[in-house]
Amino acid sequence: RPDPVRRVIIPKPGGGERPLGIPTIRDRVVQTAAKIVLEPVFEADFEDSAYGYRPRRSAIDAVKEAHRLLCRGHTDIVDADLSKYFDTIPHADLLLSVARRIVDRHVLWLVKLWLRAPVEERDGDGNRRMSGGKGHKCGTPQGGVASPLLANIYMNRFLKHWRQTGRGEAFRAHIVSYADDFVILSRGRADEALAWTKAVMTKLGLTLNEAKTSVKDAQRESFDFLGYTLGRRHLPNGGRWYLGASPSKKSVQRVKLKVGELLVPGNKGAWDEVRARLNRVLRGWSAYFSYGALASAYEAVDQHVYDRTRHFLRQRHKVQGRGTDRFSREHVYGELAVLSLRRERGRSSPWALR
Repeated sequence: RPDPVRRVIIPKPGGGERPLGIPTIRDRVVQTAAKIVLEPVFEADFEDSAYGYRPRRSAIDAVKEAHRLLCRGHTDIVDADLSKYFDTIPHADLLLSVARRIVDRHVLWLVKLWLRAPVEERDGDGNRRMSGGKGHKCGTPQGGVASPLLANIYMNRFLKHWRQTGRGEAFRAHIVSYADDFVILSRGRADEALAWTKAVMTKLGLTLNEAKTSVKDAQRESFDFLGYTLGRRHLPNGGRWYLGASPSKKSVQRVKLKVGELLVPGNKGAWDEVRARLNRVLRGWSAYFSYGALASAYEAVDQHVYDRTRHFLRQRHKVQGRGTDRFSREHVYGELAVLSLRRERGRSSPWALR
């Protein structure tokens, strides 16, 4: 029988909070073992339009597929957002989906126990409080090893229904899905696709976030998907435009905040340690944001890193003025070995920055 899940609240990058349910080490081991057995069974059933938490598939693959469809004329977009997807998956319907492929009652019983595990959390005064348990009828806690697989199993009901009812042909559209984040790319039938999607989600016990779900013409306005902005982009010269992909403004702002949190005057760590952590942040960010038009995003990050590094070292060494003479860009990105995204990318792929 699973132990209580520990609830931790973390801030969302775009504002708000996300609850995570962290199982105990013992339960994580059990969930991992079960996932190793269950995943290949369900993987054979998952739709090709699903990219989230699957072997040999990634968020970048989903972005590339959305961009490919965009460039092939599917420019009428349903930019969809499910409201609290992980927290609202109905247990009874999810268990039915699991039971379609798994007949072992012990495994089904185990999955049911995971879904109904009590949740332990602390209130504002630090007092322990329990929730969930047997009376809990919906939700699979984000943070559990098995939760992504269970979330994919339930989302597959929507994706499979789309294919089996011929919605792709009817709406001249394709879905690209990553867990609870998905877009529908259509040729002129986005409004109909959205109306159909709302109706099906209601039957599944799920809700589209009205404030964050919209229909867009990508030839006139862009949309964000998995950290990238896709849509109309103008070439630097001549004013011509094309349908491109690039790191979103929110993604650039997010890495800037991480850099700022690291390069604060109160950080007394040795420079070698600070630089190593800074470069890890930059390499991690650029490893994901390595597709599409990168020049402006990389330049913005490089400029911010230089400004913050110069300010950090100027205060640490008590240098008067702005410190541009002692800590020039060449010095920071050369002798001090801070990572420059544009230079690093230029060395690895001279055609990537545009």
